[in-house]
Amino acid sequence: MIIKWIAMLLVMSVPATAQKFEGLALTPPMGWNSWNTFEVHINEDLIKETADILVMSGMKDAGYRYIVVDDGWEAPERDINGDLNPDPGKFPGGMKALADYIHSKGLKFGIHNCAGNTTCNGLPGGRGHEYQDARRYASWGVDYLKYDWCDHGTADARETYKTMSDALFAAGRPIIFSLCEWGNNQPWLWAGDIGHLWRTTGDITDCYNCQGEYDLGLRFIIQLQDGLEKYAGPDHWNDPDMLETGNPGLTLPESRSNFSIWCVLAAPLMAGNDLRKMTPEILDILTNREAIAINQDPLGKQAYKYMDHPGKQIWVKEMTNRRWAICYHNSSDQTVTLRINWRHFGFLEGEYEIFDVWQDKSIGTTSRNRNMDIASHDVILLKLHPLK
Repeated sequence: MIIKWIAMLLVMSVPATAQKFEGLALTPPMGWNSWNTFEVHINEDLIKETADILVMSGMKDAGYRYIVVDDGWEAPERDINGDLNPDPGKFPGGMKALADYIHSKGLKFGIHNCAGNTTCNGLPGGRGHEYQDARRYASWGVDYLKYDWCDHGTADARETYKTMSDALFAAGRPIIFSLCEWGNNQPWLWAGDIGHLWRTTGDITDCYNCQGEYDLGLRFIIQLQDGLEKYAGPDHWNDPDMLETGNPGLTLPESRSNFSIWCVLAAPLMAGNDLRKMTPEILDILTNREAIAINQDPLGKQAYKYMDHPGKQIWVKEMTNRRWAICYHNSSDQTVTLRINWRHFGFLEGEYEIFDVWQDKSIGTTSRNRNMDIASHDVILLKLHPLK
């Protein structure tokens, strides 16, 4: 009897491992999310129209697959059975019908809720309803769940998100689990067996130098990614938040920087602009196949900051087949000149062809050093291919 009790205590002392569906995000997820442009002002017609544009614009062919409906879809209260339901004024056809429509386009359906008692906009959250909600999402055909962190009280982040992860697994439908925990509890240290991606910062905003209480501009979001590269890889990604590329607060160079740096960081590429008003220049950025190939490289390495001079950063990403991506970013308010000496890059072995992603052409080899100008808040994104 004593041996039996000792064995039980030993089992109870071992932390339970979360369960998640493996292999759903072997490369960073790509798609579109409603929040950055529309916040809670969403409805099923808007979501359907966006899905149509994602297909017709070529974004689907470029790799964008997920249409994620963010906060604001829920009815103000749960029903008599405690179930979540969509706001009937915004989504009169229901979420199952919306999911079916999105699936008919060859896309995947994502949804948002919150680990707290209410969402960030005061709608019903998931706390205490995790298994019930997971079954609900599965019955609707949900493929992606973004799970926020408002109104969580004294809840433990790791245990709270593990509960939802286990609930999704128990519901039986493979669903990508995105932890929107804002990086408050260093999820990169513990979320790898719980979810497929986790936020590393507070919310992004379409401003380069803004730094608010809850929202951060692009420059500050980029700074906070330094040092996190060792925690990312296939099926477990650092998430610096959704793209602001194409939103009105960013200039075209800033939009190009946003997209380029997210690509080398192996960050999820979740567009957040109004696709109905997208300019050809923004579409060209969002669908640049060379940049996307860097992001989707199957090696799954996140770039690391190789050098940081005042106003100039160099981010380096290792890729398959001995290739490298190098992103130079000008965070200053003036044009700067790069003086590139390839001998300073000790990781390079032999000679490489240099492909300039945004010029869309080869610009020579590493046998010759180069001087290149970068405009304020812009980038130069290079892919290096070994010649032998």
